[in-house]
Amino acid sequence: MKHKKITLLMAMGILGLILSGCSDLTVLNPKGPVGQSQKDLIMYSLWFMLGIVVVVFGLFGYMIFKYRDRPGRGDQDYDPELHGNIKVEILWTAIPLIIVTLLSIPTVETLFDLEKPPESSNDKEPLVIHATSADWKWFFSYPEQDIETVNYLHIPTDRAIEFRLSSADSMAALWIPALGGQKYNMAGMETVLYLQADEEGVYDGRNSNYNGEGFSLQTFKVHAESEEDFNQWVSQIQNEKPKLTQEQYDELLEPGIIGKMAFSNTHLEWVDHGKMMDSDYAVKQHFDAYNQHLHIKSLNVEEEEGDDNES
Repeated sequence: MKHKKITLLMAMGILGLILSGCSDLTVLNPKGPVGQSQKDLIMYSLWFMLGIVVVVFGLFGYMIFKYRDRPGRGDQDYDPELHGNIKVEILWTAIPLIIVTLLSIPTVETLFDLEKPPESSNDKEPLVIHATSADWKWFFSYPEQDIETVNYLHIPTDRAIEFRLSSADSMAALWIPALGGQKYNMAGMETVLYLQADEEGVYDGRNSNYNGEGFSLQTFKVHAESEEDFNQWVSQIQNEKPKLTQEQYDELLEPGIIGKMAFSNTHLEWVDHGKMMDSDYAVKQHFDAYNQHLHIKSLNVEEEEGDDNES
């Protein structure tokens, strides 16, 4: 009995630790409507499946107790010639179908809803940002503002962001946990991801698809700010930052880690990786580099190198 109490207390302690950590999960503390929709779906699924677990284990416990071996029971209720029960077989076929249906309907509805800009900001046109991944860095092009940043971006709050995702080489996936789920970046094609920030702040972004040595360092910061502050930042980049040349852009595509940078134009002037037929643009530029073992620097060193370039 003593051992059972100790085991029960340990189980309750572990469960308490797990539940206490849920409040720190970024995906369960969303800062925009897309993330909120996905959180609602996650919580619905968790509570629904928890209810199933409770029912299953409740029935399991009932069966163990009712049909347990005990003195005087003998072979009561035991029929070795039982071949089946049509009612039970219909029941255990129908219940899983009902469960799958109740999980599938809200999932499909949410997936289709997230393929459109959030309704909360439908009075404004989405801000278009081309997010191009390369080993192991991010290029964010603002075609309307004619500016480009490397490894960081600024966005206005309360306005949908239309990310047009592509890759210059290997497959990646843009993920900003505080704002919503990830979507893949692929060379030679373009995918669209809608996100929105309702609260000002600085959020973490990263590549969520493993793509080699520098995968863990392919991160970026998202600065969500008011429309006025965003416009001021855009003006600062347009007036103070240099032009990006095709030669410089091709050099930046070389596999490796670089710091934060900004330019007063975009690489879309000469190459749009999401619409070009060839999907190996960066590989053609730096073919030999892909055959070398790279010595990736620490993230701290690269951040220090890039601080002077960020606005």
